[in-house]
Amino acid sequence: MIDSRTNTNRGGPNANLGAPVPGSPRTGLCSRGGGLAFETWETTNLHLRMFVIRRLIVSAAAFPLLLFPGCKKETTPPVEVTVQAEHPEKGTISEHIAADAILAPLAQAAIEPKISAPVHKFYVQRGSKVKEGQLLAVLENADLTAAALDNKGSYMAAQAAYDTATKAQVPEDVQKAELDFAQARSNLDLNQNIVKSREQLFTQGAIPGRDLDTARAALVQAQAAFDTASKHLESVKAVTRESALKAAQGQLSSAEGKMKGADAQVSYSEIRSPINGVVTDRSLFAGETAAAGAPLLTVMDTSSLLAKTHLAQSMAQQMKLGDAADIQVPGIDQPVKARISLISPALDPGSTTVEVWLKIDNKAGLLKVGTPVKALITGKTAENAWKIPQSSVLTAQDGKKSVMVIGADGTAQTKDVTLGISDGDDVQVLSGLAPSDMVITSGSYGLDKGTKVKAGKPDEDEEAKPDASKGGEKD
Repeated sequence: MIDSRTNTNRGGPNANLGAPVPGSPRTGLCSRGGGLAFETWETTNLHLRMFVIRRLIVSAAAFPLLLFPGCKKETTPPVEVTVQAEHPEKGTISEHIAADAILAPLAQAAIEPKISAPVHKFYVQRGSKVKEGQLLAVLENADLTAAALDNKGSYMAAQAAYDTATKAQVPEDVQKAELDFAQARSNLDLNQNIVKSREQLFTQGAIPGRDLDTARAALVQAQAAFDTASKHLESVKAVTRESALKAAQGQLSSAEGKMKGADAQVSYSEIRSPINGVVTDRSLFAGETAAAGAPLLTVMDTSSLLAKTHLAQSMAQQMKLGDAADIQVPGIDQPVKARISLISPALDPGSTTVEVWLKIDNKAGLLKVGTPVKALITGKTAENAWKIPQSSVLTAQDGKKSVMVIGADGTAQTKDVTLGISDGDDVQVLSGLAPSDMVITSGSYGLDKGTKVKAGKPDEDEEAKPDASKGGEKD
């Protein structure tokens, strides 16, 4: 019996079998026990949901079996990293200190004229090699030459006056004083004898007393003349002669000084080189006026150059005069040899650093003054030192130094080390390593302790890496 609320079999046996009619209860047609039976649409959905849940449960139960087939656990093979390693090497190592420097001349003279005058003539050009004392230029000096000639004449006159005073006038004055003294002495002696004789005659009554008094008066006058002549002679010898000589010498010295001053003015018009070197600058041309105190020519001694640099005091204390150094000059492939020629005994007040000069031979003239260069100074040197490549050293955050070595079991192991001096490529090992240790020199960065490693060549690692241009991925 077919319910009138369901869709009947209209239009043939296969038309819309079991399809619900819109607006009517959703039912389905199924076969049960050989006959037709109908069930609601909600019942069908319930069966479908139960079927899906059962399938999910079966899949979840079978998932572990898919991951571990046959219930056997499979382990990942250990990764073996290829690194470069070598034993510590024994040899000589020297510390290299790198610093920036500027090339300066061994000696330099910025020649400034002391007078202002037009340039009469130049005898050199830029680049001319000159010697000490060589005439480089001449300024206009006609007026100076005339003044020098005038002062020379004055000096000659003073010289003649000095000769006259010392060789004629002063000796004559002394001689006249001596003669006056001798005459006065003789006159005194004569009058003394006359007085004595007249006293005897007066006693005998042979002459009157008036004659004795006259003789005594003459003796007093002779004594006065003698005393005067004696004093005059003493003054001539002690004071007058010396003063006359000093006056004559003073006039001569004054004239000589004026002459030398005039000659100096003339010499200032002649510009000469104070050193051996090369003319590096000539600011004026002939006919232009050179100002006093302004540089006219610059001469530098470039046969040797000085690489001047400033270093920390701790570095400078490790150096000594004569230590070797290499200078890297732009445009020159090979480093230039140099040696320390000066270590300043005092710190620079502005930077609190020590100024160091490195002397470089430049007889070929290849190096130029003012070139910035890189100086590599050789410091302390250790003989028979154990050394390893600088690239093998690992530095912790606290500054602790260590290296990685290949252990007996083929794994990477860490060893703390104490390091000494470094030359930039290698570093000295003071403690922490044995000569038999195989130190990892490349590939230790980021390598975990205990990782399986093997020593190999650099090309082995490169072959093991995928080609990035072919879309490979890095392990």
